Amino acid sequence: MNEYQNSMRRVIAAEAEAALKMTELCDDRYRDAFDVLLACKGKVVFMGVGKSGHIGKKLAATFSSTGTPAFFVHSTEACHGDFGMIGKEDVAVLISNSGNTKEVIQDLAGLNKIGCETIAFTSDPDSRLAKGCKHTIIYPKCSEADALNLAPTVSSTLTLVLGDALACALSEAKGFTREDFYRYHPNGALGAMLEREGQKDI
Repeated sequence: MNEYQNSMRRVIAAEAEAALKMTELCDDRYRDAFDVLLACKGKVVFMGVGKSGHIGKKLAATFSSTGTPAFFVHSTEACHGDFGMIGKEDVAVLISNSGNTKEVIQDLAGLNKIGCETIAFTSDPDSRLAKGCKHTIIYPKCSEADALNLAPTVSSTLTLVLGDALACALSEAKGFTREDFYRYHPNGALGAMLEREGQKDI
């Protein structure tokens, strides 16, 4: 086995091991945030910068396609007018692995003025973000998978996995059906498969 194969296997193993750790955390510690998301009468707004921002975009798309309307607002752009997209009945999910990202922390004041619910999505329960939001989603703090222990790899994977888990749990709690999924996803291979199943008139 050559060096690049060893490196790839190490990274995959590190991310898989970290994701498995989260199964131990799926107890009542996430219940508060889950209930807030389930009760949301507006939209779920994911916010972040950098890799966390990219994950936020993906999660907004997954939430929306599985029955929980959501969209993404870049944390920096929020302070340049995009706060106007957010309403009092929305729930803002602010993503920052460290919980101290300046561009994310600065959004708290504006969100508090809007009056919406806020959820910190971070690995540090003692961070400024966790203490500044009304609710928290905390995932394990693990070493990153790259050789320098710097690049967001394990941390971004944990954010994605936990976000996907919440989206699917919310979908099930709402009684989201295959017919509903087809309504939001009529094209592509999934849309074609559902159309063959008889959802084409929905």
